Amino acid sequence: MGAANKVPGISGGIVAFVTGFYEEFIFTLQRFNRRSFGLLGKGRFKLFFQYINFSFLAFLLLGTTFSYFSISKLLDYLINNHEIFVWSLFFGMIIGSVFYVAKDFNFKIKSNILLIGLGLLIGVSLSFLSPAQENDHLLFVFFCGIVSIAGMTVPGLSGSFLLILLGNYVLLLVDSVNALFDTGAEVFSGDLSFLEDTDRLRLLKVLSSFTAGSVFGLVSLSHLLGYLLKRYKAKVFALITGFIAGSLGVVWPWKKPIYKVNADNEMILNTKNQPILENYERFLPNLGNVQTWFAFFCIILGITIILYLGWYGKQKKNN
Repeated sequence: MGAANKVPGISGGIVAFVTGFYEEFIFTLQRFNRRSFGLLGKGRFKLFFQYINFSFLAFLLLGTTFSYFSISKLLDYLINNHEIFVWSLFFGMIIGSVFYVAKDFNFKIKSNILLIGLGLLIGVSLSFLSPAQENDHLLFVFFCGIVSIAGMTVPGLSGSFLLILLGNYVLLLVDSVNALFDTGAEVFSGDLSFLEDTDRLRLLKVLSSFTAGSVFGLVSLSHLLGYLLKRYKAKVFALITGFIAGSLGVVWPWKKPIYKVNADNEMILNTKNQPILENYERFLPNLGNVQTWFAFFCIILGITIILYLGWYGKQKKNN
């Protein structure tokens, strides 16, 4: 989930969904309520940990953190050097996710079909929006945290892609995370020089506000989703199916970036001297290219991975 949440177009919620622990994930987060804090306030720690399903959350948090700082580093390298194959793999994973979710679906109910269409429309529309410019105001960063966590709680909505649309993907998932990693390494070695680095301190404040917004969004969204799953499970799954299918437009492998330009057709740069991404130009693959056929193989591999995860999750659940 940690690696998936960092890649634009991929939702960590999809991982939870196809491996069979999505509902447990949502209902566990829902237990952070008045009762759990009451147990904590009374010092009844054993009951508190049992009530919030602590072992499940602990392993999930450890795995997510580990993958975010390890597997995601590998993904960064692969995206920079073999981008089309990475997008092809995730394109296949999303196709597999759509099949996995829809295979047991009742398409005879018209409202379900309408909700799938609505989710599909929203997902496709998001892929054609132009990104905003970077904004490091702490209140806006807090809002970004709330929005980005949707990728962890709602399968098919990519939190990292939403951050691109908000203009803060690089600031929050690259610069701030790297600042935290560098600060941790320096503190471990006894070097406290970062305290005099104003840009480093700014990034740490930004990351703190983003984390606070993510925690707030995680708990609040889980309560909303928990309520909807208990009462309208089939309809929620129909909307999720549409979201997942709609995200295919975001991760279409054959595309090239379009950067903002001025009247003289010169690229507009941000404050860090980097070109500002406006959107992508998508095109059909060249079937005469060997690279294209390897990309097709990656798509099939992605489909296979998801179907295997679904089978594995079902087997574990039955056991």
